[in-house]
Amino acid sequence: MREPYLLERTQVVEAPIEEAWRFYADPGNLEAITPPWLRFQIESTPDELRRGSYLRYSLRLFGIPIRWQTVIARWHPPRSFVDVQLSGPYVVWEHTHRLSRVSGGTEIHDGVRYRLPVAALAPLSNLVVARLLAAIFDYRAERTAALLSSTS
Repeated sequence: MREPYLLERTQVVEAPIEEAWRFYADPGNLEAITPPWLRFQIESTPDELRRGSYLRYSLRLFGIPIRWQTVIARWHPPRSFVDVQLSGPYVVWEHTHRLSRVSGGTEIHDGVRYRLPVAALAPLSNLVVARLLAAIFDYRAERTAALLSSTS
């Protein structure tokens, strides 16, 4: 079996770390930073995230409905948290969010470890998945920066 793939992104936003943390602790913001073409909808989530919080959501990819459930496995305010897929499109999905104070704002680092469901086709299918994830995380970065700067 292949090792999981890794996607990493870092950006700096012009907001204090406490504000950035509050933004991520509000699960409603997940819809706000997800590209509209995914037709992402939260099905159930607590009002505020914490360790052990379960999130259920759905989306559509190439017209195919996908249901996804994650849990917040680690929660260390205001520095980091990790959400892990319990059920969904990946064999492994572990998304680590790290926030750090930097000059001029907050550095946000996303690290996603993922494994695709069909190991034999993974190198080929990951060409498509990696591009798709890049587009999703590009959108997330743009929207996160815009939404956080509008609240500063």
